[in-house]
Amino acid sequence: MAKKDKPQVDLDSEMKDLDRFLDEVEEPIMSEEEEEAAIAAEEAEAEIAPDLQAEIDKLKDRLMRALADAENQRKRGERDRRDAEIYGGRKLGRDLLPVYDNMKRALEHATPEQRAANKALFDGIDLTQRELVNVFGKHQIVPIVPEIGTKFDPAFHEAMFEAPIPNVDKGCIGQVMSEGFMIADKLLRPAQVGVSSGSPI
Repeated sequence: MAKKDKPQVDLDSEMKDLDRFLDEVEEPIMSEEEEEAAIAAEEAEAEIAPDLQAEIDKLKDRLMRALADAENQRKRGERDRRDAEIYGGRKLGRDLLPVYDNMKRALEHATPEQRAANKALFDGIDLTQRELVNVFGKHQIVPIVPEIGTKFDPAFHEAMFEAPIPNVDKGCIGQVMSEGFMIADKLLRPAQVGVSSGSPI
């Protein structure tokens, strides 16, 4: 009696079916409520991200402003310290100017006879005036000595009178009563001058 042939099994096809089955089992099967919850979570995350970025941008802006304020404060402090070093002696310097003026007048108006009779006194005045000028120089206090015939400048000169002065054009300096002084780049005292109103006819 002949044996019946056994049905042949396609192993490749069976393995493919098994792989598909395993893939389906591994994939989580979500209910409709779970899918809606997942979608809602993704949307919430998408909404939160712009808010976080906006907050980050706001904090960055505040940080940059704080750094700029700190730098401005540092520069302001340096400027104030520098001004205090340069202009701190402004009041004292202004108070000493009359002393300088009096010593200069004493030396300019002394006659040769007076100088000869009081040589030690006038030498002392001269030395004291020179030392005072040296101290002024250390504190950047320098004289303003206008020349006769130069244009009157109200920024540096104070007009004590205006009158016709021979050989001096109108609006120009015809006489200097006292020197002016600068402290660094600021005016300490204007030079006191007489201004010509034109040559007399």
